[in-house]
Amino acid sequence: MATITVLDKVFEPYIPHTKILTAVEKMVDKMERDLADKNPLFLVILNGAFMFAGDLFKKLHFPAEISFIKFVSYSGTQSTGHVRQLIGLDESVEGRTVVLVEDIVDTGISMEKVLEYLSDKKIKELRIATLLFKPNSYQKNFKIDYIGIEIPNDFIIGYGLDYNGQARNLKDIYKIVQ
Repeated sequence: MATITVLDKVFEPYIPHTKILTAVEKMVDKMERDLADKNPLFLVILNGAFMFAGDLFKKLHFPAEISFIKFVSYSGTQSTGHVRQLIGLDESVEGRTVVLVEDIVDTGISMEKVLEYLSDKKIKELRIATLLFKPNSYQKNFKIDYIGIEIPNDFIIGYGLDYNGQARNLKDIYKIVQ
């Protein structure tokens, strides 16, 4: 992995794909114990979580369903602090076990908005899975049930994460060079 340039920023290698897949496997092992008898609905938050969700979902060995919602909060390299819903639920989640699948939880503001959106849906059990977690940025207090990798407060791209719509297709994760 070499340093890359995306638009006007330079990024260096950070998390190789092999480490990502190892983290996903560990999350799957825990989900197998927790969710195998619940036929959960995995509710993927687009756009960033699509690669993580694909790798996660195909490794599960129990009945489950998958659906997608879309919220946005980033502009460039910064969270705007404002979250907009672009795509909502298409099916009923009443009485279901739902696992929210997110690419990264940093401040927690976006996830809090998703939780507010789901609060009146009569979900039986709600769990949160995130590939990446920034504990030093986290400002909320909701429980994250499945965390793949804890990282510092760096801006990262690749494996679904973008910079102004670019670099989602990279299989590895890169961090911005300061």
